[in-house]
Amino acid sequence: MTTVDVTTPPPSRAPHWRSLAIELRCEAMRLLREPMYIIPTLLFPALFYAMFGLLMGGRGGGEAARYLLATYGVFGALGAGLFGFAVTVAIDRERGYLALRRALPARTSGWIVPRLLIAMAFSLVIALELALLGSVFGGVSLAPGQWALLWTVTALGALPFCAIGLWLGLVCSANGAPAVVNVVFLPMAFLSGLWLPLSMLPAWLAQLAPLWPAYHLAQVALQVVGQGGAGSMWGHAGVLLGVGVAFSVLAQRRFARVG
Repeated sequence: MTTVDVTTPPPSRAPHWRSLAIELRCEAMRLLREPMYIIPTLLFPALFYAMFGLLMGGRGGGEAARYLLATYGVFGALGAGLFGFAVTVAIDRERGYLALRRALPARTSGWIVPRLLIAMAFSLVIALELALLGSVFGGVSLAPGQWALLWTVTALGALPFCAIGLWLGLVCSANGAPAVVNVVFLPMAFLSGLWLPLSMLPAWLAQLAPLWPAYHLAQVALQVVGQGGAGSMWGHAGVLLGVGVAFSVLAQRRFARVG
């Protein structure tokens, strides 16, 4: 008897990438059909920056415009990450979509990665809007490397908040998710110094700022634009990484139980 050795080629990665591209397109189309999400997420940071950073902050000789350019970019990334995940995931979970995904022979990354990319894209668009306003109307001038680093920090900075939003979406109901996200979103933005410098807050409130992840992202962004910022940039990055990993683990465990 003659035996023939047959070498089976490794599975191609192309189908996985194609499925990710399809998921990305479908998720983008889904969000584009939700103006109540698109308009506040993309326009509110720019509107607030124009009001408080350019109109009311013009007396500061451009320093207020530069400071709020960094912090309102963080504000935009915070909203894109939290709302982009928490609300949509809660809706999908109640509709049984996540349970269906668990039953299918598909990777979990197939529905998470496209949402991450969209949140990062939204954060980048917000950062570009702020850059346009700040440079044209606020007299903000940064080196090309600073602009590029600020946009990178803003886009990547959305990821820890995506992890928080994912966990919230898995534990909250579809009706309750928007309210819960606002309870987290608004105090975090205010107490992290995104709307006004921490020096303008009562001392005891300012001392609590490091408890909020958005504070650490804001300090990184402020150092990028030359506005000082407290602590080490890498130390703040480590905190953000830890927050992202911790909430990713919590979300993974929750997803395994409730789908």
